Amino acid sequence: MTASHSLPVRVYYEDTDFSGVVYHASYLRFMERGRTELIRSLGIGQRELFDGATALGFAVRSMAIDFLRPAVMDDLLTIETRSVAARGATMDVEQRVLRGEEVLVTAKVKVACVGGGRARRIPDGLRLRLGIED
Repeated sequence: MTASHSLPVRVYYEDTDFSGVVYHASYLRFMERGRTELIRSLGIGQRELFDGATALGFAVRSMAIDFLRPAVMDDLLTIETRSVAARGATMDVEQRVLRGEEVLVTAKVKVACVGGGRARRIPDGLRLRLGIED
């Protein structure tokens, strides 16, 4: 089974445009937090990945995003994140932003594992925790 995580996010003034509707780029930040918290929920901190001789990070390679409905100031959202597949140095992630049961945004994200400025194979231990195989 692949790893999944849900993250509650409150919409603040800073997340909105002049009309009180969530600005499209704010969803990208919400989803970044969701991907980070997915890894953290597996017992792996970002600092742990970044430090040491085998330092790794994840960079978004591509994203297909559908904005279905707007969120507004003070909404309580849920960011759902699920690892789907991996191939060598890349991992596919699916994300949804919900307000209650209502789906507001969906995204398919491909992230690349990088280290030392180059693509690196996702470590087997992380791959195992994510529940994904090549």
